[in-house]
Amino acid sequence: MKKKFKIENLGCGSCAEKMQEGISKIDGVQSVNLNFIMQRLTIEAEEGDFERIIPEAQKIVSKIEPDSVIVAR
Repeated sequence: MKKKFKIENLGCGSCAEKMQEGISKIDGVQSVNLNFIMQRLTIEAEEGDFERIIPEAQKIVSKIEPDSVIVAR
């Protein structure tokens, strides 16, 4: 299942690449795409895994850009 999210306060294309790479390493993530221009994050995973994946993804995002936040669409 794919879910789309908005990333607020994303200000760096290079940072977006680092975030995408980090999120792709989370256990259970099948695919990930972070579009810097659209500030959109798409994650593919089993439906039951999102409850665990999103907080882990937020930790990665915050570590790279402290003001960036993942928001459900």
